[in-house]
This record gives sequence, C-alpha cells and structure tokens, in this order.
Amino acid sequence: MYLPSQYSPAKRWPIVYVFDPLARGNVPVERMKQAAERYGFIVVGSNNSRNGPWKVEIDAAQAMSDDTHTRFSIDDGRVYFAGFSGGARVASHIAQVCKCAAGVLLNGAGFPIGRPPTRESTFAVFAAVGDLDFNYPEVTRLDQTLGQVGFPHALRYFEGPHQWAPAEVMNEAFAWFRIIAMKESREPRDESFVAAEHQAFGVRAQAAEQSGDVYTALREYREAAAAFDGTADTTAFQREAARLATQKNVRDAEKRQKQELEEQDTLTSDISGALNSFGQTPTDQTGLQSQTERRIIDLRERAEHEKHADKARVLRRAVANVFAQALEAGLDRLGSKDADAARSYFQLALAAQPDSLWALRSLATACAIAGDRKGALEALRRAKADDPDKEAFLYWLRMQEAFTSIRSDPKFRALNDR
Repeated sequence: MYLPSQYSPAKRWPIVYVFDPLARGNVPVERMKQAAERYGFIVVGSNNSRNGPWKVEIDAAQAMSDDTHTRFSIDDGRVYFAGFSGGARVASHIAQVCKCAAGVLLNGAGFPIGRPPTRESTFAVFAAVGDLDFNYPEVTRLDQTLGQVGFPHALRYFEGPHQWAPAEVMNEAFAWFRIIAMKESREPRDESFVAAEHQAFGVRAQAAEQSGDVYTALREYREAAAAFDGTADTTAFQREAARLATQKNVRDAEKRQKQELEEQDTLTSDISGALNSFGQTPTDQTGLQSQTERRIIDLRERAEHEKHADKARVLRRAVANVFAQALEAGLDRLGSKDADAARSYFQLALAAQPDSLWALRSLATACAIAGDRKGALEALRRAKADDPDKEAFLYWLRMQEAFTSIRSDPKFRALNDR
C-alpha cells in the first residue's frame, strides 16, 4: 500500500485497487506511488490476486476493500481499479459488475473475453500498452470501441513489451482521472489544477507534432478536447485536431497503423489455429507439434533478422503473441492435470522465446509430472544456467513438489550445487 504523506482522516480520499497477474502487489504500487503522492490517491496492491479462478480475484478485491474502508477515510465516489494483463481484465470486470468505479486503469489488456464495454455500465478508462506488447491491437481497438459506446477514454503508448506502464504514464493517468472526476462533479473544481493540466496537454501534443509524430499529436488534441469539455476552453484543441485530421501524412499514419494490426493477425492466425487444435482433433499430434514448432521458429527468425523498424515491431509482437498463447494453454493444461499436453505447449512457447525462464520452469514441472525424467533434468539445467538469481532458483527447486520422484537422481542433486 502507498498512503500519501499529506493523508488525514479529516477528509475522504480517492483510492486505486490494483491487480497484478502474478500476485506481485508491490510492483504496480512502486510504479504508481509518485503519482499517488502528487495527486493524492491511496494505492493498494493485492498479493493474492493472480491469473486463475475468478473466486480468488473477487475474494482479494473484497478483502482489500473491507480492510481499507476499516482503516482509512475513503471517498466511495472516487474508487478506481487498475490491472495489468489478466489483472486488467479483473479490474474492468469488477468495475462492470459493481457499478461502483469512477474509473479503471488498464495495462496491456482490455475487458474480459466475452464481456465487452456497453452503454449500460460506463466509467472512465485510461489504457496503456507497450509498442511491442502482443496485446497492442486489442488495446488499440478497445480505445476505438470505448469512444463509440460513450466511455470517457484515453490511450497512451510507451516503448516496451508486455509489462506495467512506466511511472510517467501513471502520472498522466492519475492527472487525467482527476480532470474527469472534476468534470463529473466527483470532486470540487480546482481551477489552478485544471489550468496546469490544460497547459500540459497542449505541451505534449505540440511536442509530438514537432517530433514528427503527427498521429499521436492528433490523438492528444482530441483527448484533450474531450477531457476538458465543460471545465475549460477547448477551442484551440478542437482547431488543432481539425487541422491535423486533414493532413495526408496523418491519414497515412492512421492507415498504416490499421494495416499493422491486420498484419499481426495474419502472422499469427495459422499458428493460433494449430495451438487451439491440440488435443481436440484425432490428428497426428506429434506431426502437428513439429509443424507448428517450425512455423514459430520461422516467425521468430524473421523478427530477429528484419531490418525495417516498423516491420520488426509487428513481427516481434506476433512472436510474443504466440508465446503467450502457448504458455497460457500449457498452464491451463497443467492445471487440468494433463501434463503431456502441457509439456507440448511449453515446448512451443520456448520455440518462440528460447530464454524464457517461466517457460523453462513450467516445462521442467510438466516433464517431471509426465514421467519424462530426461526432459525435466534438461529443462532444469537450462533454467539454472539462464537464471541470474541462483538463490531464488534453488529455493524454487527445493519447494517444487513435482520433482519428488527425481530428487535422488545424481543429476538433480548436482543442480542444488551453488
């Protein structure tokens, strides 16, 4: 938890409940604490909520809500949820169900699958996604959908893969939430704050245009016009947006982004289909895995050797998408006690990202459960060699029950050597 230094129970405070897909409550709180201090938010991260059964998620959310309402002075009109990846889906789903959210901060993913945003339950949505994130298309398209169904919305891109947004993006998000809260009369108008943020929006848009990123400048002007409508003069923002929208280079950039999203879908469609067919059709599973692995390796090698920056970015996102699909499918099969299928999926995940410690550990676990001693030991050897934190690896090795059957093997005992 982060509590602003100026906190006093004499007034009610806005709060952000945060969900990480791996139950790392400290990670997002560290990213948000600067913004929380600057803009006066309490931030609470769950160490229980993780990707998996919904009950775990809702229990974690209820526990945080009960605890903070008991201990602190909370403004129930300014309750926010935030999440990354699967945690983003948790945050948006809770907001949809409880109808208690002033807003949601989504990182690297959108709404739950099968539960898109609708006009029946709207709230402010600030989304952020890395330019190499495999969910880049999803988050980009979500922003368009949110505008169509009447959500206050903003979108920030940052450099990087599938991860929590950096602290500077969190600062923008928290400031934007306050502007929307004032617009919706959730908190009193602060004219000096509105004026400062009005200027900051203009400065960011101008900087983007001056750097040649005219499409980002257009989005900034449009978002500023929408955010400040009703609280400040938006004439300049609207004028600049209209000016940029007529320029050929802006239209070309918008068209190019659309083409990149479609290209990523095309690059992964065949592989995605093959991953979905494992265990569902009476085909030659060994042959299908070999063929799929070859496709994944070819895609990864294309990404590694592509010299054109824009094309390389699309290819890298496609590879990351395939990795995530294979890893998630393997974890799902492992949870269903189908270790053989899980092993196949983890091998395919490693074809996409050969140095993934998560995939190597998962593969070792699946092999051990499936009775593949040789495969387990080889995966463990690679995982130990690649892991920079040897103490953490050895602790995990000792605690993992799946390795009980191979602990007496001399090769396994050798892995315990520091």
